[in-house]
Amino acid sequence: MICEDLEVTLTRSAPGLADGTGPRPRPGVGRAVAVLALVALAALIPLLGPSAALHDTGEAAAPGTGGIALLRAVLFAALCVPLGEMFVNRLARSVPGAPEAPPRSWAPYAAAVGFVAALALASVVSTGNLVPSGLADLDIGGLYASRDGKLALLEVNAFAAAGLCALSGRPGTQIWPLAAVVVAEALRAHPTTEYSPLLGSGLTLVHLTCASLWVGGLLHALRTLRGWGAGEVGAALLGLYARVAAVLLAAITATGVWSSLRRMPSATILDQLTGTAYGRALLAKVLVVAAVAVLALWARFRLRRAADPLTACSPARAEVVALGVVVALSGLLTALPVPIRW
Repeated sequence: MICEDLEVTLTRSAPGLADGTGPRPRPGVGRAVAVLALVALAALIPLLGPSAALHDTGEAAAPGTGGIALLRAVLFAALCVPLGEMFVNRLARSVPGAPEAPPRSWAPYAAAVGFVAALALASVVSTGNLVPSGLADLDIGGLYASRDGKLALLEVNAFAAAGLCALSGRPGTQIWPLAAVVVAEALRAHPTTEYSPLLGSGLTLVHLTCASLWVGGLLHALRTLRGWGAGEVGAALLGLYARVAAVLLAAITATGVWSSLRRMPSATILDQLTGTAYGRALLAKVLVVAAVAVLALWARFRLRRAADPLTACSPARAEVVALGVVVALSGLLTALPVPIRW
C-alpha cells in the first residue's frame, strides 16, 4: 500500500505524466546502458590485470598480454552464450505448460564475436606469439606447421561453422563446432611439453564445458523468464536450472582444484597464490566464485522458501554479473605466465 500511494503521489506531482503529454521514458534504455557499463568494466580486468598481477613478482609478461587476455575472455563469453541457450531451451521443453517460443537467439551474434576473437588470436600465433604490427607480419601458412597454429585455425573455422548452424533451420547442430572449440581450448592450454598434458586437457575440457553451461545457462534462463512473465512455469524452469547448476558447480570446483594443484603443488600453493601473477589472478577468481556460490544459495533459498519464488531472480541477476567477472579473470589467467613447479 505504501508503494502504491507513493506511485500515485509521484504520478500526480509530475507534470505531463498523468495526461500523457510529457516525455515517456524509453523502456530498456537504462538496462542497455547498465549492461554496456558492466561490459566496459569487465574489459578492464584483462586489460589492466596483468600489470597489477605481475607487480613485484619478478616475472616478465609476454608482449600484448592485456590484449590477448581480453580476446581470450571474449572467446570464452562467445562460447558460453550458445551452449547456455541450447542447455536451457532443452530444460524449458520439459516444463509442463511452458510457452513454445523461446527468446530471440543470441547465438549468431556470439559466433560472429567468437570468430573475430579467434581470428585475432590466430594472427598472434602466426607471428610467433608476438603482436603483429601489420598484415606483412602475418604468416598464415605457418599456422599449419605448428600445433598451436592448427588449434587456432580450428577455433576460427569452428566459430564460423557454429554461426552458419545457428542461422540454419537446425540450430542444434552448432553443438558440434562448439564442442570442437572446447576441445581445441583444452589442448591449447596444455602443451605436449607439460607434465601429463592429456590429464590436464581432460580437466580443462570438463571445467570449460561445465562453466560454459553454468554461465550461459543462467543468462538465458533469466532472458526466458523475462519473456514468460510471473507464473509457476518460470519458477519450475528456474528450479530445474538450479538443480543442474549445483552439479555443474561441484564439477567446476573439483576440476579447478585439481588443475591448480597440478600447477601449484600443495606444499607451495600458499606462497604462489600471493607471490606469482598466476596465483594472484587465481586467488581473485576463487574469491569471486565463492561470492557467486553465496548468491546461488541465496537464490535457491528464495526459490524454495519465498512466497513468490521468482524473487530468486534478483540474486540470480547479481550472479550473472559476478560470473562475467569470472569469465574476465579466466581470460586473464590464460595470458599470465604459468608458475614454475618447485
